[in-house]
Amino acid sequence: MRVIDLSSSVDASGWEPNEVVHEVMSAVEGAEHMATRMRENWGVDFDPSVLPGGELLTLDTITLTTHTGTHVDAPSHYGTPAGGGTARHIDEMPLDWFLRPGMVLDLTGAPVGQIGADRLRREFDRIGRTPEPMDIVLLNTGADRLAGSPKYFTDFPGLDGPATELLLDLGVRVIGTDAFSLDAPFGYMIEAYRRTGDTAVLWPAHFAGRSREYCQIERLSNLDALPPTGFTVSCLPVKIRGAGAGWTRAAALIEDGTEGGAS
Repeated sequence: MRVIDLSSSVDASGWEPNEVVHEVMSAVEGAEHMATRMRENWGVDFDPSVLPGGELLTLDTITLTTHTGTHVDAPSHYGTPAGGGTARHIDEMPLDWFLRPGMVLDLTGAPVGQIGADRLRREFDRIGRTPEPMDIVLLNTGADRLAGSPKYFTDFPGLDGPATELLLDLGVRVIGTDAFSLDAPFGYMIEAYRRTGDTAVLWPAHFAGRSREYCQIERLSNLDALPPTGFTVSCLPVKIRGAGAGWTRAAALIEDGTEGGAS
């Protein structure tokens, strides 16, 4: 079995609309930190200088949103459910949603803006089948090549409402994209609304989750390394209580003998 990494890095050196702060405590500082905490919390005195080189362990502290890097959006991220009540958080979602057969749709030629249902149907025809219920459908837009730059957040295509509904009608409950968002860029949607006055152009993919429970994987990468079908997606989200999203180390599992690369 081959394992193909589909995740983008959490990288404090790259450009992000919400700053990522990554602080590293050295092994020497880690020893001092441990000794201080042992004394303050448990009344235990320990001299870290007796450790080899005076070192213990390094410690990373990262400040970021749950939507930084490759992550899974939970229904609670989309807002109040249309029928009332409370949407499920990421820690409440069934794990078997996130270890399922995968399917990649090649949307690399799509311009910045919204992708319609007809474009998805053409991909189904090209591949030779439609998604099965509970398949994880991945959208290869090619946007991951811009990751780490401001254009990653402005230059990509997203799904419109009918395209999202099409996938949900087929029983898909997890949809992934290599773009910043499953919806079109903010600027595109707002300009379309100003031009048309139609609120349906505003965040249709996310807002679909208010009436039909599903999850999105955003900020994937390396989708062009996958065949259209014949692989399993693993995208188990980090269990953060009460959160609207959780980070994931997404990967594709391909049995030996399956050809890679989009057809």
